[in-house]
Amino acid sequence: MNNESADSTRATAHAPIVVVTQSWSDGICFVDATRTDASAVVARTEVGAAPWGVTVHAPSNRIYAATAEGLAVVDLDRRTLIALVSYANQPDRIEYGEERPGGTGLVVTPDGERVYVAVTRSGENSVIEVFDVAQSRFIESVEVGLRPFDVQISPAGDEVYTIDHDSFTLHTIGLPDHTVRRAEVSPFGTEGGLMSHQKPHYAAVAPTGELLLPYQGKGLVTFDPRQQSYTTAPMTGDTHQHGVSLTRDGRLLVVGVGAIGGAKLGPSLTIRDTDGEEVLVELDKGHENVVEWISPVDGRAKALLTGGSTSRGPWNGLTIIDLDSLERYEVPVPGRPQGVALLSR
Repeated sequence: MNNESADSTRATAHAPIVVVTQSWSDGICFVDATRTDASAVVARTEVGAAPWGVTVHAPSNRIYAATAEGLAVVDLDRRTLIALVSYANQPDRIEYGEERPGGTGLVVTPDGERVYVAVTRSGENSVIEVFDVAQSRFIESVEVGLRPFDVQISPAGDEVYTIDHDSFTLHTIGLPDHTVRRAEVSPFGTEGGLMSHQKPHYAAVAPTGELLLPYQGKGLVTFDPRQQSYTTAPMTGDTHQHGVSLTRDGRLLVVGVGAIGGAKLGPSLTIRDTDGEEVLVELDKGHENVVEWISPVDGRAKALLTGGSTSRGPWNGLTIIDLDSLERYEVPVPGRPQGVALLSR
């Protein structure tokens, strides 16, 4: 069987399944998002304390999860832990929550040879640690900003970006030589410093290479990594915003967690079309991340939101919202599910 047909078989087998991190536990869960009871969690793998981000590289049959105590390497088919590799900048304590030290966002290069993991260090700038898959070890550290919630990679796979929450910055790291460019991204200023809520959290990367970062339901930053500059367009959500992603048809999905830091409205999902028109879907719970998920039941595009909010109202489950009818249902998942990755698209 050639690689293409092997990948196709694997994608078909995993069609209903997503993988999520249990941010207040020590595992990742494999979830059948078509189910609405406890049977939705079809498997669980222990990966290390307080896992944050998760990513899948299907061609090499690997899942990677950034935990508070190391990078977890998981076999996709067997759903078993292969290794938990300590960081070069290993935390001296294990904690939970958004201010904990350890791994946060991460990406894997398209060829599957390197994993780039953001590691928060107590009392100093964070780093991107470079994991060499063949050697199964970290080979380099690159200093970035403070507390990167998110790491993204360019469509061409030649740049990695860190979204540095506490320093109002975005770092662009060129591959493979790891040149670094730093840009301040503060459309509403930096007043308040660490106590400000007008800070970046997560980003989505457009097919054209720009990064999209929402701020407080008030402004959407479009950052051009080539020019290291940005523009800001108005938003209508008026809510403290975290997770963000793009759908296959170009709509932007943004998670709002509530009335925090000057934002006045409650939790929501913003669905923004390519013309900038927004639909605001009110929610009654907090969420952290969002991805587009195509239901194998009806073939329709859904927003899949994780309940493990780092800011307000975390809960044990996922919310699934049809992007056109706005019908919704919930899927129970323990451990405050936070990071999410699709096993097929």
